[in-house]
Amino acid sequence: MAAGAAGTGALRRAEEFVLLTARVLEQRRFAYHFLGGGAGAADAVERALAAYRNEDEGYGHALEPGLRGPQSRPSHVVHALRVLDSIGRCHGQPVERLGRYLTAVSAPDGALPHLVPGRHRHGPQGDLLTTGHAVGLLHRNDVWHPWLFRATDFCWHAVESSAAPTPHEVRAAVAFLDSVPDRTRAEAAADRLGRLVREQGLVVLDPGQLGAGPQAAGAGRAPGEHHLPHHYARVPRSLARAWFTDDEMARSLDFLAADQQRDGGWPVLPAGPAPRQDTERRWSPGAALERLERRPVVTVEALRTLRAYGRPVA
Repeated sequence: MAAGAAGTGALRRAEEFVLLTARVLEQRRFAYHFLGGGAGAADAVERALAAYRNEDEGYGHALEPGLRGPQSRPSHVVHALRVLDSIGRCHGQPVERLGRYLTAVSAPDGALPHLVPGRHRHGPQGDLLTTGHAVGLLHRNDVWHPWLFRATDFCWHAVESSAAPTPHEVRAAVAFLDSVPDRTRAEAAADRLGRLVREQGLVVLDPGQLGAGPQAAGAGRAPGEHHLPHHYARVPRSLARAWFTDDEMARSLDFLAADQQRDGGWPVLPAGPAPRQDTERRWSPGAALERLERRPVVTVEALRTLRAYGRPVA
């Protein structure tokens, strides 16, 4: 499993892992968040992110490690928005110009597809997985564009009508609900969603049981993939935090801290107490590269989550 808990040289070991394995973008993000920050460090992150931008105002070039190739894709845009939001730069004309790309690739109802839409007879088909994150990040930063009105209406309908969401749809819904302006409506929708998460077993409340049984796929999960409370409530202010007791959240964060691996990085999937199974998509030539590029991203986010909850990461 892990070499030790975060707080016992965790940051030093994570820094070494990032410097040895990460892309320039994640190296600069790590420096911004954990090695001093400041305007100069934020500028460095923006410069690294700009390398992934295309002439159509979207982002490509495997910015989101799971999607290879140079083409702009909505999922790359979401990744870019997350990066900009994390350094306080998700505003201004560069972000507003993203509205042109989002408008061009969205369905008539404003929903974004996960991939670049093809030549569908009835137009592109969007979903909550990408749209919820994009809309939430734009609302969080008070960025407005005509596309956002349609996309917000789509997200409300998708969140409030869902009866059997997947874990990833829940996370997209939380991203939307945490930032949409109508807070009363968001709190009511989040309360309903939280009950579904617990009733339908979409969260592991006892991390000690991870890996104890068959690692079957299901409910929108890949083999070996599980979701713990901290996956839904990334920060204490999230509406999803109310879904879990203090003890449940503490166990989840204890597990996250202890999941740091011997090389200093965090795994893409929770390791659990049993030996991990290799779940890479071996039929994809980019699967191994994707995993290598994603681990530093996961490592930066794991440290940010721990710090947001007041856990020591030094």
